[in-house]
Amino acid sequence: GGGVGPAGTGVGGPAPDLSRLVPAIGPELGSLEADLVRRMHLREVLADPALAARLTPSMSLMEQLLRDKDNLSGVALANAKALIRRYVDEVTEVLRTQVEKSTVGELDRSVPPKRVFRNLDIDRTIWKNLTNWSPEEERLYVDRLYYRHTSRRTTPQRLVVVVDQSGSMVDSMVNCTILASIFAGLPKVDVHLVAYDTQALDLTPWAHDPFETLLRTKLGGGTDGTVAMALAQPKIAEPRNTVVVWISDFYEWRQQELFDSMAAVHRSGVKFIPVGSVTSSGRGSVNPWFRERFKDLGTPVISGHIKKLVHELKTFLT
Repeated sequence: GGGVGPAGTGVGGPAPDLSRLVPAIGPELGSLEADLVRRMHLREVLADPALAARLTPSMSLMEQLLRDKDNLSGVALANAKALIRRYVDEVTEVLRTQVEKSTVGELDRSVPPKRVFRNLDIDRTIWKNLTNWSPEEERLYVDRLYYRHTSRRTTPQRLVVVVDQSGSMVDSMVNCTILASIFAGLPKVDVHLVAYDTQALDLTPWAHDPFETLLRTKLGGGTDGTVAMALAQPKIAEPRNTVVVWISDFYEWRQQELFDSMAAVHRSGVKFIPVGSVTSSGRGSVNPWFRERFKDLGTPVISGHIKKLVHELKTFLT
């Protein structure tokens, strides 16, 4: 049988050695083939309800499902959505507990304490009524009960979350999207959500539902934060009552232009929080060019466990 001739007719000399002609393509092809096999196996599993039910939701599985969701249909798509929902619900429960445990904010003593047993201040009640102690009867007569203040002083705050939806940011994107939905459920917190690659998408209508939000994201592609800034900046109505959380590895196409606009937002009075890697593992890389400039600006990049971001947001928003 003939090889490929000079005219491309299928006849002529022996077939060329592709590994010699394009040696650099070998590893990439191998990786693509392995990824394709993994996805094809996952699609087969998702198409079988019994097998899909045995899958354990995890961040690595979430990444595959979010990448491949547009190629799924029917039973496979329904099972993929069910797995995403299960994972979102599990992580939401964990993060909500962390938000509730991280109690900050100034007590509002203008609001009378609720006169319920769980707020009863036993030590103060005893101390204030010591003059009513009867040595003969060995009994303390209580004229008045004292209760703890639990209401905290809050002002309406706006939280703008900007998420880089490139493939390297899946872990942080999932965690922070869920976290945004939890804060969206708090009183007096107005949450806005923007996702971007080379285009920006306003996900604010779904900010309260991380499941619906994640279904609308599109992983991969390039990154151009300037398009996200153009969408996020008009949402800043009162800078001193606004926090902007920007989640990215900051490997950007127009980095100087983006940083200049971020610095301007910060100088306007906005609480600007750049987030590089907020995951369960704490792994992730951040563009050192941005890291140094954020440090000089006084807004160091948050990375590591998501508890760090929870504390920062609770401190500002409540």
